[in-house]
Amino acid sequence: MSIKQGRMNDRIHQILSQLLLREISDPRLLGITVTEVSLDPELMYAKVYVSAMGDESREETVMKALGRARGFLRREVGKRIRLRNTPELHFQWDHTLESADRINQIISSLDIPDEDGDAD
Repeated sequence: MSIKQGRMNDRIHQILSQLLLREISDPRLLGITVTEVSLDPELMYAKVYVSAMGDESREETVMKALGRARGFLRREVGKRIRLRNTPELHFQWDHTLESADRINQIISSLDIPDEDGDAD
């Protein structure tokens, strides 16, 4: 990843987070978090990973709402960054938090004996 690509990832992440927090009025998008932005090397397409922190049941409605808001979000990103072309936004649900929670549950359910036992 180039330095410019990394900076643009961070900047788009910040802009989209602010837009979703302050400027989107769609109630389906309340509590949505942008977890990661990944631009292609040509800076033409951006994969935007989103999550509803602990409410995985909202995936379908959130993705539909983001599909409807895609044009507005892209236009606003274009106004706030300095690139020749504004990247096309592709939203994807981030399953990382769900997987991490499942792993934590499995680890906490394990019965691991203490190492403090006698080694005689």
